[in-house]
Order: sequence, then C-alpha cells, then structure tokens
Amino acid sequence: MAQKPSIPKGTRDFSPIEVAKRSYIMNVIKEQFQLFGFHPIETPSFENSETLMGKYGEEGDRLIFKILNSGDYLSKIDDIVYAAKDSTKMTSRISEKALRYDLTVPFARYVVQHQNEIDFPFKRYQIQPVWRADRPQKGRFREFYQCDADVVGSASLWQEVDFIQLYDRVFTNLHLNGVTIKINNRKILSGIAEVIGASEKLIDFTVALDKLDKIGEEGVKKEMRNKGISEDAIEKVKPLFSFTGTTSEKISKLRTMLATSQQGMQGVEEVAFIVNAIKEIPLETANLDLDVTLARGLHYYTGAIFEVSPPDTVKMGSIGGGGRYDDLTGIFGLKDISGVGISFGLDRIYLVLEELALFPETVSPITKALFINFGETEALYCLKAVNKLRNEGVIAELYPDSAKMKKQMGYANKRKIPFVILAGTSELDNNTFTVKNMQSGTQEEVNFKELKVLLQ
Repeated sequence: MAQKPSIPKGTRDFSPIEVAKRSYIMNVIKEQFQLFGFHPIETPSFENSETLMGKYGEEGDRLIFKILNSGDYLSKIDDIVYAAKDSTKMTSRISEKALRYDLTVPFARYVVQHQNEIDFPFKRYQIQPVWRADRPQKGRFREFYQCDADVVGSASLWQEVDFIQLYDRVFTNLHLNGVTIKINNRKILSGIAEVIGASEKLIDFTVALDKLDKIGEEGVKKEMRNKGISEDAIEKVKPLFSFTGTTSEKISKLRTMLATSQQGMQGVEEVAFIVNAIKEIPLETANLDLDVTLARGLHYYTGAIFEVSPPDTVKMGSIGGGGRYDDLTGIFGLKDISGVGISFGLDRIYLVLEELALFPETVSPITKALFINFGETEALYCLKAVNKLRNEGVIAELYPDSAKMKKQMGYANKRKIPFVILAGTSELDNNTFTVKNMQSGTQEEVNFKELKVLLQ
C-alpha cells in the first residue's frame, strides 16, 4: 500500500491565500524596516553547533534541532561512550551542525565574521525561518518565521526609542490598534535581586517572577521557594506582585525601592529616558507600559527588554519582543560592541489579524479574466490578448485545455474569477471578444480596447 503522506508536528503547509496573507504582513514589516534605515541580510538555515549551543541557557539548548553528521556517524563513538548512553557526550560526536534557534545569535556571528566589511553603527533586518524542538500548541510552532531588526555599534538609548516607534508604525499599518509594548530593564531586575539579597539566584528569581500573569502570586512564591530563594527575600519582593499605576508612578516607586542599588538605579534612569522621549513623540496606536515582571532573554539581554502583547480581546502570547545585548558579540571574540534589536512574531501576528478580521479583502491578487479555450486557433487568438493584458498589468489566464464549456466555467466559479472571455468563430471574424460578468451573468461583445478598459 502507498504510504499516507504527513508532515512533522509543529510544521504547516500554506495555501495560496495563506501565503498571500503572510506576504502582506512581511511586506508591511519590510517597508517599515527600510523606512527606518535598516538593510537586509540573510544567514544559513543551519549553523555549526558550537555557534548556537550555550547561548540560550539550558532550556534553550534542549530546544535546538541537531543535524546528524552524514555518513557512518556512529563510527566515531567509542564503545565506552556508546555503552554509557550519555546523550550529551554522544551528540557532540555525531552532530556538528544544528538548525538556527533564532536570528539574533547568527547575526552576532555574522557581525564578528564580517566586522571589517561593516560600517558601525550597523542596522540590519532579517526575515527568515527558525526552528525549535518545542511542544506545538496554538501560536507556537516548531518551524516559524522571525522578522528581526537590530543595531550594533551604538550604546545610545535613542535606538530603543526608535524601536518602540518602529513597533508602533508596523502595527498601525497592519491596522492592529491597541497593542501593548511592555518595557523593562535587566539592570532593574538585577537591582531588585540585589536589594532582596538574592543576587546569586537572579535567573531563578526572574524566571519565576516572569510567570506572575500565568501562575499567580502563590505560584510564583512556590517556584521561588523550590529554587532556594529565602522567605525573607520573597517577603521583600511582595510589592512587585501588585505593581500598579502609570508608567511615571511605577518609575517613582522603583527609585524608592532600588535607592541602595547602583545598577538598579541605572536601569530605572534608562527606562525613564525612553519613556520621557516617547512622551515627546507620542505613539499612534500602541500603548507603552513598564512591566517589572518582564524577564525574557536574560542569558544575553543586558539593558532594555521589550515584549509586545496583542489587544486584550485576543487570547494570544507575545507577538514581538527584543532588548539590548551589550555582550552578545563578545561570545565570538568581538568586545565592546553594544547592540539592541527587536523581533516580530509573524505566525502569531497572522493568527491575531485573522481572529480580528483585519486582513484587507484585496490581500490576495485574483485573476481578473479567464479566456475560454475552444481549440487551437481560438486559443492562439486569446493568448495574444492575454499577453497584451498582462503588459497592462491585468492578471489574465487562458484555460489550458479545450475542455467542455461547463468544466471551464465551473473552474472560473471555484476560483472566483469575475470575468470569463469567450472567443469563437464569430469573434475571430470580427476581431472582438464576448465578456461574461460572472456575478451578474450579463454578456457583451467588445473589441480589445474596450476589453482592456473593462478589466482595468
């Protein structure tokens, strides 16, 4: 029996209309990237394992898809390692390459490798697929596109301001109004950990805090206790569980809370600078909110942290995120190169636009006219007209086979083609075409000039 076809979990096929909708989103993002002065690059879909491993933390490393070496890869495994069934040791010997997990680390590798060809500050954008061995669920896939923009070679906070404006512009142009751009700062999180006496547990503390909206206050406390964070520290962090007010009020509270932490105060002032700048250049449709529980990417973010949430009416995770990563290129030997970047989650944005019915009706260009095929002579006559129409920018097609009229008309109906063009012996003799409006059912005989006007 023939094998039943299937695709791996967490991957998808895309229909023509789905591709058109995805292209619409990417084109809007790309247009704004270019308007803000970013230039495109591309990197390979897979990298050397050493480039990726160890850059995303222990959990991230587990989600990296490894690629088996070609040939007899088991021949490099000695009997002791094989018998021990130590997957960590074995993997490094049978897999030297891996699918990229994101676009940020490959970009850091690109900057270091091409540093002599780059003019700093270097502004790049990149729209390519990435892969993660994650558990598939709504809005989370194993293969998905990221749309990134980054600047390296400048520590200026004006870059963060620019990225917030970029987020706002993209979502405004997608007519996705009311998104929330959450902002925090790694230095604020470090300062909080310092003042509660949990600096050595920074990652455990912040990862737990980041889950506040998912598992609630008691859930966060329980996770902190399980990670060895003291009751005294948990008591001191309690104000963050109900950290409300305007952004300015939150900044004021943080100044009081972190007064004894130099690093924490630096983070507060960086956020205050960004927030004050946005007040002078107001956002069009997005909201800016300081969220002290936001703790994404702490294995490489060193300053500002961003995350974008859709409007409250949609139950969906983040649709964008990013931050500043002063030390990222340092992992590849290039020191003192500050960077900051953001990413758009194409697949989740698609789901949000679909749920809110925000895709334009014209997102997918449709064939305007289908020419009926009555035979070789008539087909050639029609194809000459099709060619002229295409030169005028009109999407037109000739049905390829001289099939029954019912089949050809049915094909036009299924594809929602608005006009069917008929050219038989009479039309050829008169150098005309009979146009059938598929919606109204009316027909009229026209010359080519009239046909062109009708279809444009």
